[in-house]
Amino acid sequence: MNAAMIIGPFLPAYSRILPQSADYVRVLPEIVLSIFGMIVMVLEPLIDEKKSQKVLGGIALAGALAGLMATWLMAQSPGMAFWNTVQIDGFSVFFHILVTAIAAVVILTSYEYMSVQRIRAGEYYALILFGAVGMALMSSAIELVLIFIALEISSISSYVLAGFRRREASSAEASLKYFLLGSFATAFFLYGVALMFGATGSTNIDQIGKTLLAGPIPLLAFAAMAFMFVGLGFKVAAAPFHVWTPDVYEGSPAPIVGFMSTAPKAAAFAVLLRIVFVINVPGKFWLIWISAALSMTLGNVGALVQNNVKRLLAYSSIAHAGYLLVAFAASPGLGTSAAMFYTAAYAAMNLGAFAVVSHFANAGERYVNLEDYEGLGRSSPLLAAALTIFLLSLIGIPMTGGFFAKFYVFSAAVKANMIWLTIIGVLNSGIGAYYYLRIIVAMYMRESRRDVPVTPVPTALAVAIAFCMAATLYLGIFPGETLRYAQDSAQQLVQSSAETPASTAPLIVPATLRP
Repeated sequence: MNAAMIIGPFLPAYSRILPQSADYVRVLPEIVLSIFGMIVMVLEPLIDEKKSQKVLGGIALAGALAGLMATWLMAQSPGMAFWNTVQIDGFSVFFHILVTAIAAVVILTSYEYMSVQRIRAGEYYALILFGAVGMALMSSAIELVLIFIALEISSISSYVLAGFRRREASSAEASLKYFLLGSFATAFFLYGVALMFGATGSTNIDQIGKTLLAGPIPLLAFAAMAFMFVGLGFKVAAAPFHVWTPDVYEGSPAPIVGFMSTAPKAAAFAVLLRIVFVINVPGKFWLIWISAALSMTLGNVGALVQNNVKRLLAYSSIAHAGYLLVAFAASPGLGTSAAMFYTAAYAAMNLGAFAVVSHFANAGERYVNLEDYEGLGRSSPLLAAALTIFLLSLIGIPMTGGFFAKFYVFSAAVKANMIWLTIIGVLNSGIGAYYYLRIIVAMYMRESRRDVPVTPVPTALAVAIAFCMAATLYLGIFPGETLRYAQDSAQQLVQSSAETPASTAPLIVPATLRP
């Protein structure tokens, strides 16, 4: 009896098990993050409240780092999973790394914050991990129903986290407002999915794109795109769906504001990139053009009159959503890579800025107004220097990630002949420089008029700020490697859509700007 005779009867079962195991590898980061989130929830009532902060935070951080390792393993097994509902490629791997890294930085930032604010740590860290599960899944899902489920996982976690300052009325208001308006936005997205199914007979993004490309596009498909854009526009705080942003950012815990302004946006933009550039519905660029122009203008003008730093950064977040939408108005190959680079650069600089704000705010977040930052350059030079670098990057000053992020986005818009949108963006960048510089001027050029305590920066927070600063400077000095990865991922994303050769031409970095 030979080996073939022995294993022959088991081959059919083995052939079924092997592909199924590959499916689980392709959602391994989500599995790992979910397991660690459940571990935190199980251990929380068993650990003394005084020790729970460090223990549960350490477990959550280990979970985020394990999620990054799982993402590396997932990247070794590209392809489809679970009946073509999940697609693992360079695009989804990029956003998995980004979302999980953001979660790790937020956990590090939260150690001191939770202790100072006297907030129980238990479900806080678990909700960050569960939120990251939904956001990561959004970036790899190519089935609209699965995207909706992932969006709900992400949203529910965010709603609860926004209200974690339970003793503050503003935090309860933020959570309730975010929940009510977010529910309406989710309903719009779900109704758009239903309309798209009615128009094409499918909820698979690739299949929808092929169906619309093969014949005349029904009117229902245009309505479906508009409804889905409303739902995702709310998640990225794009105008005119931005009204919730200032109040929610002001009332939410500062580390969570950093989380909400980066990770959910990255995931929603990943979904929007797939929908916009794979489901090729004509006329969608005008909708995006108008939203981009409104977001940049309303965000920057609104920030000009803010004295609360959290509200100022909230309006700044709206403006940056507009800059990012400029890339969506460009052609697929150019716009996708530019948007991916911008998302990474914005995550680094905005997370760093909110890490500084969370430390400086002190108990009860009493010190979040502009006048509280006066004289910070003398009382805490390192903290002021870190915040200055992040603010300069938000402006778009050379040698920072924000400069190349805006350069690539505006370059993509120019190559797509979106000249007027580029002009609006450049003018708004000039307006934005004013309110960012107001903070820098207050820190270095004004004497403190209030007795604001500046405590030493704890190790975990210092690591988080240093990581964000290193990422901001790396993307500003050596952007080439990240951009090349983004370009390769963009090619994978749009390869199924009909493009002219010019639309997939890589962004050319001027010789004087190359690393």
